[in-house]
Amino acid sequence: MAETSLKSAAGYLPMLRFDRKVARKELRWSGLGGSGRGLRAVAGWDEDPVTMSVEAARGVLGDDAPDAVVFASTSAPFTDRSQAGIMVDALHLPSGVMTQDVANTRRAAVTALLRALRGGTDLIAAGEKRAAAPGTGPHLNWGDGAGAVLTGPGPGVARLLGAASLHADLLDVNTTAERGTPYGAEDRFVRDEAVAQVYTPAIRAALADAGLDGAAIALAVVPEPVAGTYRALARGCGLKAANLCEEIAAQAGDLGAAMPLFGLALALDRARFGDKILLAGFGNGADVLVLEVTGAGNGSAAQALTQGAILDSYTRFLNLTGTLGLDWGPRAEVNQKVSASTLLRHGRDMHGFVGGRDRGGNVQFPKTPIPVRPDATGPEEYDDVVLRDVPGTVASITADRLNFTPDPPFHFGLVQFENGARVVMEHCDVEGPAPEVGAPVRMRFRIKAIDRQRRFRSYFWKAAPIARPELTQEA
Repeated sequence: MAETSLKSAAGYLPMLRFDRKVARKELRWSGLGGSGRGLRAVAGWDEDPVTMSVEAARGVLGDDAPDAVVFASTSAPFTDRSQAGIMVDALHLPSGVMTQDVANTRRAAVTALLRALRGGTDLIAAGEKRAAAPGTGPHLNWGDGAGAVLTGPGPGVARLLGAASLHADLLDVNTTAERGTPYGAEDRFVRDEAVAQVYTPAIRAALADAGLDGAAIALAVVPEPVAGTYRALARGCGLKAANLCEEIAAQAGDLGAAMPLFGLALALDRARFGDKILLAGFGNGADVLVLEVTGAGNGSAAQALTQGAILDSYTRFLNLTGTLGLDWGPRAEVNQKVSASTLLRHGRDMHGFVGGRDRGGNVQFPKTPIPVRPDATGPEEYDDVVLRDVPGTVASITADRLNFTPDPPFHFGLVQFENGARVVMEHCDVEGPAPEVGAPVRMRFRIKAIDRQRRFRSYFWKAAPIARPELTQEA
């Protein structure tokens, strides 16, 4: 049996970056607001852990379908619905692929990766959009984002040399269903105990399992429950490598369960052949992996850190993070219920953006019983056409402030696809002027609507600008 390796890794961040100095200035009167240093990735109203995980997973999938899809998050929108199943449909994978959701600890994705590297072709994706009370450290320091990895037999971009797992019920933060927002322990206690009781023994055990010492590690991906944790443990473990999680936390925030996978993708973007990577997942213990680099990263995580748009409105930040409830008036009183029968019959085509090619060669979405082709005389069979990766351009676009959206204005219009399909679509990631007619767009998996009566969300694809601005230019 061929050795299982890491085949690819990718990271995704939402476009908006909240400048923490805005919060420090706004909250100066209260003594809150943190240090004011760095940026925090902020998901749009139509992004959640599932949509961001789909975007990250698009960066790792090849031509062959995985045997299993694992979704990891501590902020998943559903507690009784398979979110890995939504990913299967959105990525248009075979419906027979095994699905699993893992949760309740920030190291869940790393645990799943360790199991996969011991045998299996698995797609593992983690996404986070964690809630926290305004004014608290987590609200400013926790970022939104996702990471994904793919494992499989044969050569890949990295192979497992050694690993260790350790359980310790250290409650640096805990979130209950009743409270909804995190409650944290005292920082010094967390840092000292995380170093002594969790990270140091787990890292030493993983290095011993790999037959290496700390000096052999070229890059470290070690999530910090408290700033300064890595520096405190590095000397005792003989580590001299930089911790990429510190850079990610400064540029995007702590990504929770997605932090290790995003960090691994960033490490592979920067590593050289033969480098050793120390990867850790932290949360009620730790999983630590030692990997040897055997290939190159795809550049997605490094690019995500450098691209985006600065968010400098504190009230918009509060609105997007769900901590400021605005009364949108009668426009928002729309019943957006999605029936179970509609999802069962059409959900796979909707989530996967699967159009159809009729007998005359025309491509359309959705697949109506009778094609929209003018000379069609009755029902026809279609060949499936997945539109999410087909190049498209703006055919028309409107910025509307009359239709309700939680983050105005509402952009929509016609998108012309290269294969001839033309679809009325919403647009997302539009900061500033709307894209011009003829501008290229790409598809992003997003929340279509939220049923405010039943708190249910539906998903579809939206058109986004093909490129994002460089943060250096925005800053």
